Amino acid sequence: MQAEKECKRCGTCCKKGGPILHIEDLPLCRKGVLPIHKLITIRKGEPSFNPFSEQVEPAKQEMIKVAGKGASWECVFYDAAPSSCTIHADRPLECRQLECWDTTQIAAVYGKNCLNRFALINENEPILRLIKDHERQCSYLAALPIIDRMAAGSVSSGDLEKLTKLMQDDLVLRDRAVSALSLSLAQELFYFGRPLFQTLQHPALRVTLDGGCIRLETNG
Repeated sequence: MQAEKECKRCGTCCKKGGPILHIEDLPLCRKGVLPIHKLITIRKGEPSFNPFSEQVEPAKQEMIKVAGKGASWECVFYDAAPSSCTIHADRPLECRQLECWDTTQIAAVYGKNCLNRFALINENEPILRLIKDHERQCSYLAALPIIDRMAAGSVSSGDLEKLTKLMQDDLVLRDRAVSALSLSLAQELFYFGRPLFQTLQHPALRVTLDGGCIRLETNG
């Protein structure tokens, strides 16, 4: 039986998530094909799914990903009715490289020359200072060692206090930016990525958000 060597337009790839953007996709962003309200930032260190290892791993670098639909990662440009891409003629690099019967080409570009937020934000935009403040105060590099100790069963009360502060500061800085610049949720997710209280999950950790205040407890 001959192996398939053409796209069946089943939509499986698009339903699993939008592509990561690369330097080659910058012209698509600049001409508005890929506007920032349809993109989401994966910050350095953020736990994210690696399709090649099939594991959730800390991102080795910042990446920009095409957003999903609502709570789903299904690509925002995927039209399920005809099972087609609404920007097919201007689709990003990874989409052009992807062949589901042979992943050699997409594997060759995965994780290389990735776009980040600073390539898409002008130097004089006021949001830039807020992003830098956020990165300095709410880094995954500060949070991940605590999650690792939690996995090892050696987390301390001081660790929980530090993690609570990181998550709380993350929300405060987001709220400040949203209020000052009237950001939509989609814009917030591009400028600041997903909130820490959503991404730093662990079976031993119980996160409660009440009126904008974070409370952390360990199970058991």
